[in-house]
Order: sequence, then structure tokens, then C-alpha cells
Amino acid sequence: MITEFSRGGYIFDVIDSGPADSAIPVVLLHGFPERASCWESVTPILNQAGLRTVAPDQRGYSPRARPGQVRDYRMSELGADVIALADALDAPRVHLVGHDWGAAVAWAVAADHPDRVATLTALAVPHPGAYLRAMPRGQLLRSWYMGLFQIPRLPEWLISTGASGRGPQIGSPGFTETLRTDIVEYGALTGGLNWYRAMRLGDRSLYGRKITVPTTYMWADRDIFLSRAGARGCAAMVDAPYEFRVLEGVDHWIPQRRPEVVAEAILARVASISDDDEG
Repeated sequence: MITEFSRGGYIFDVIDSGPADSAIPVVLLHGFPERASCWESVTPILNQAGLRTVAPDQRGYSPRARPGQVRDYRMSELGADVIALADALDAPRVHLVGHDWGAAVAWAVAADHPDRVATLTALAVPHPGAYLRAMPRGQLLRSWYMGLFQIPRLPEWLISTGASGRGPQIGSPGFTETLRTDIVEYGALTGGLNWYRAMRLGDRSLYGRKITVPTTYMWADRDIFLSRAGARGCAAMVDAPYEFRVLEGVDHWIPQRRPEVVAEAILARVASISDDDEG
């Protein structure tokens, strides 16, 4: 079991739980504004089913992995961090799971390194190609905040004042408290925002590249950030066994709202590969 891993001089904290001799570990990638703890209700279910789970605090979130340059948050860097984690686990392949930005990283890793990904389970954020094609079909209006996040310092001020109670509250009281303690006070806010600021530096070829590993995509019908058009467009971007699951009456925060359903979807996707595939 590990508590951290390193890449390029940066050290990333991880939550590693479950049986260490699990054949293929499950790597769980958080989104914004979250940390590895967002999976805390999902991992016990997976562990009880015999799976090892490893959830990192990603680049910009781990205190010892917060580079200062926006270019250090390009998708290529975020994906390389995941491969470094797999190497630290001595895992030729992993079952890859991501929510929100973590899903975006998971899609990219599956596209760039299909040999290292046994299965993919993506929550909320669709394949980047489906996301882009959904822009004129309602997604653009839902993505307004991404433009705001490009402005230096202003988003940090707005989010910090809201989380501290000195400005408009962001989300529910419970969410605001988590944002304040886990992100703002922890010093992870600018690092998390830099993921958005580095989008313009990304690899545009990802938009057209299909996924070739068994994939499950889960979308919630009350997600105010991601459109139905983008969700439905994912099927065309996967050239492998694929399942699309819709959660009715659920908002964006799927791992926290429906951990049992998320765990069941992961377990079903893991079980979908044969014993030979696991070897």
C-alpha cells in the first residue's frame, strides 16, 4: 500500500485502501472543486467486493505538487501523472474512474494509453469530442463559468469570499463548508483553477480520437453544467463495449449523491472483462 507517489519532482498524496493483492487496482480521479475524499462513500463498497482503490489528490491539490505555471496543468501533464501512479503501483493496467475534471483526464488517458487502461468509468463529463460538438446545442450556455475562470485572481477572490461567508454562498451549506476547508483553506484553489486556464494549451487531437477500452459513462439529468446532447454523443466516441447510464433526479455531484449506484456501475464494468483480459 502507498501513501504517495512522485513525478518530475512533485509528490502526490493518495488514499490507498482495500486488498493489496487485487489483480487490477481501481484508480479514482476527483474533479473540481474536490479532492480524493470525494470517493469516501464509494471506496468501502469496492473494497468489500475485493478491489483495491487508489485515489490521488491530483496536480494543484496535493501540497507538494502545485506548480506555479499554467502550462504545467496541460492535459498531457495531468495524464502523465496518472501513468506515474500506475507505475508506482507496479500495475501494468488499471481500472480508471473519474468524475468531472477527473473524467476528462480519464478519457485522455484511455485515448493516449489504452494499453494501460483495463476499463473506463466516466462520471458527468463526456468524451471531449462529444462535449465540443454539444456546444451549439446548449452546452455553451452551461460552460459560461469557464470564461470567468480565465481571468487572473478574480475567480479566486469570488470563490474565497463566497466560501468564507463574506460573499454569496456557493451551493448548499454542506458544499460550501467542504469548499472552504478542503480547497480554499487547503491552498488548492489556484491549482484547481489552473486546470481551466490550461485548456487552451491542450491537445486538440483528443476531440476526434475514439476510446478502445470497455467504457461506462454516467450522466445525471439535473446536472446544470453538462448537457444531455454531450452525454448522448459519447456513444459515437467509443469503439468498444459501452454502457450509458442516466441518473434521474440527481445533480452534478454523482459520487456523493449516489455512491452505491456509482460503485455498482464500476463493479459491473470491472466484471465485464474476462479472466484472460485481467491477466
